[in-house]
Parts: sequence; structure tokens; C-alpha cells
Amino acid sequence: MDEGEQRAMILEFEKNRQMLGNVNAQKQQVTYQLEMVDASLEELAKTKEKTVFKVVGNVLFPKDAKEMEKELKDKKESTDLRLKTLAKQEEVLLKKLNTARAKLEAQMKGAKSEDADESEEKNEKKRK
Repeated sequence: MDEGEQRAMILEFEKNRQMLGNVNAQKQQVTYQLEMVDASLEELAKTKEKTVFKVVGNVLFPKDAKEMEKELKDKKESTDLRLKTLAKQEEVLLKKLNTARAKLEAQMKGAKSEDADESEEKNEKKRK
């Protein structure tokens, strides 16, 4: 593998590493959203009120508790799906990174052994 291919491989590795960081950040946000939805559903289950309030921006709107529960369950379902998708993306990126890292390490070890062989040959020539 020549230097250009190695450089391209390193750039691809860095790109995937950045993508993994983005996926992890998104995963944290979605996890937080899921926790908030779960907490809202839990509180909604405790209340005996027929009408609850929904926050939209800086305004509270009255909403039927049953409708709100359905809305929250739908949001939980879509958030769960988003979290699973992010987990799969994370898994794929980790596999790519591990494969690329192994190739780069093998490449570097091969280059080091070639360098060692070359320097050993030079030393032999100097001795003669």
C-alpha cells in the first residue's frame, strides 16, 4: 500500500470517528427525550384530572388527558425507533473503525519491519 492509499485510509478513519461522535451525541439527546416522555407518561398515569396542560413554546394549552397520553405514547414509540436506529449506526461505525484501525496497525507494523530490514541491510553493507 502506498502513502496515498494510507493517507486516504487515515482520512476515512477520522471521518468515521467524527460520525461516531455525532451519532453518540444524537443518541444522548434521544435518550434524554425518551426519559422525559417516560416521566410525563408516569405522571399522567398518576393524575385523575380529565384535562392537562401541554407546553408549546412559552404557552400552556389545555388538552384532554387521554389525547395527551396517546400523543406521548406515539412520541415514545417514534423515539424508541430513533434510538434503535442510532444504536445500529453506532454499531456499523464501530465495526468500520475497528477494521480500519486493524488495517492501519498492520500497515504500520509492516512498514516498521521493512524499515528495520532496510536499516539492517545498510548496516551489513557498512560492515563489508
